[in-house]
Amino acid sequence: MANVKSAKKRISVSRNRAERNKAIKSEVKTYLKKVDAAIASGDKQAAAQAFKDAEIKLTKAASKGVFHKNTVSRKIGRLAKAVDAMA
Repeated sequence: MANVKSAKKRISVSRNRAERNKAIKSEVKTYLKKVDAAIASGDKQAAAQAFKDAEIKLTKAASKGVFHKNTVSRKIGRLAKAVDAMA
Protein backbone atom coordinates (compact mmCIF):
# COMPACT_ATOMS: atom_id res chain seq x y z
CA MET A 1 0.00 0.00 0.00
CA ALA A 2 1.19 3.51 -0.82
CA ASN A 3 2.50 5.70 1.98
CA VAL A 4 2.98 8.97 0.11
CA LYS A 5 -0.01 11.26 -0.37
CA SER A 6 0.60 11.68 -4.12
CA ALA A 7 0.84 7.91 -4.60
CA LYS A 8 -2.46 7.43 -2.74
CA LYS A 9 -4.04 10.04 -5.00
CA ARG A 10 -2.71 8.32 -8.14
CA ILE A 11 -4.25 5.03 -6.98
CA SER A 12 -7.58 6.77 -6.44
CA VAL A 13 -7.47 8.61 -9.75
CA SER A 14 -6.49 5.52 -11.73
CA ARG A 15 -9.30 3.52 -10.09
CA ASN A 16 -11.85 6.22 -10.96
CA ARG A 17 -10.64 6.44 -14.55
CA ALA A 18 -10.70 2.67 -14.94
CA GLU A 19 -14.31 2.57 -13.73
CA ARG A 20 -15.27 5.40 -16.09
CA ASN A 21 -13.55 3.70 -19.03
CA LYS A 22 -15.24 0.40 -18.23
CA ALA A 23 -18.67 2.05 -18.13
CA ILE A 24 -18.09 3.85 -21.43
CA LYS A 25 -16.80 0.70 -23.14
CA SER A 26 -19.83 -1.23 -21.94
CA GLU A 27 -22.20 1.44 -23.21
CA VAL A 28 -20.48 1.51 -26.61
CA LYS A 29 -20.75 -2.29 -26.87
CA THR A 30 -24.49 -2.03 -26.16
CA TYR A 31 -24.97 0.47 -28.97
CA LEU A 32 -22.94 -1.69 -31.36
CA LYS A 33 -25.14 -4.67 -30.50
CA LYS A 34 -28.24 -2.58 -31.24
CA VAL A 35 -26.89 -1.82 -34.73
CA ASP A 36 -26.08 -5.49 -35.33
CA ALA A 37 -29.55 -6.52 -34.18
CA ALA A 38 -31.22 -3.98 -36.47
CA ILE A 39 -29.12 -5.19 -39.42
CA ALA A 40 -29.99 -8.81 -38.63
CA SER A 41 -33.70 -7.99 -38.48
CA GLY A 42 -33.52 -6.32 -41.89
CA ASP A 43 -35.02 -3.00 -40.79
CA LYS A 44 -32.96 -0.43 -42.68
CA GLN A 45 -34.54 2.60 -41.01
CA ALA A 46 -33.93 1.22 -37.50
CA ALA A 47 -30.39 0.24 -38.50
CA ALA A 48 -29.68 3.75 -39.77
CA GLN A 49 -30.95 5.31 -36.54
CA ALA A 50 -29.03 2.83 -34.39
CA PHE A 51 -25.91 3.52 -36.46
CA LYS A 52 -26.27 7.27 -35.92
CA ASP A 53 -26.57 6.77 -32.15
CA ALA A 54 -23.61 4.36 -32.09
CA GLU A 55 -21.49 6.77 -34.13
CA ILE A 56 -22.07 9.54 -31.58
CA LYS A 57 -21.17 7.27 -28.66
CA LEU A 58 -18.02 6.02 -30.40
CA THR A 59 -16.88 9.55 -31.25
CA LYS A 60 -17.40 10.72 -27.68
CA ALA A 61 -15.49 7.70 -26.36
CA ALA A 62 -12.58 8.56 -28.68
CA SER A 63 -12.58 12.18 -27.55
CA LYS A 64 -12.35 11.05 -23.92
CA GLY A 65 -9.43 8.76 -24.76
CA VAL A 66 -11.24 5.50 -24.05
CA PHE A 67 -10.69 4.26 -27.62
CA HIS A 68 -7.99 5.26 -30.11
CA LYS A 69 -9.31 7.49 -32.88
CA ASN A 70 -8.25 5.02 -35.59
CA THR A 71 -10.10 2.20 -33.82
CA VAL A 72 -13.25 4.31 -33.71
CA SER A 73 -12.84 5.28 -37.35
CA ARG A 74 -12.49 1.62 -38.33
CA LYS A 75 -15.57 0.57 -36.35
CA ILE A 76 -17.68 3.40 -37.77
CA GLY A 77 -16.55 2.59 -41.31
CA ARG A 78 -17.42 -1.08 -40.97
CA LEU A 79 -20.81 -0.30 -39.44
CA ALA A 80 -21.60 2.24 -42.18
CA LYS A 81 -20.64 -0.29 -44.84
CA ALA A 82 -22.90 -2.93 -43.27
CA VAL A 83 -25.86 -0.52 -42.98
CA ASP A 84 -25.41 0.71 -46.57
CA ALA A 85 -25.25 -2.87 -47.86
CA MET A 86 -28.76 -3.58 -46.61
CA ALA A 87 -31.33 -4.08 -49.37
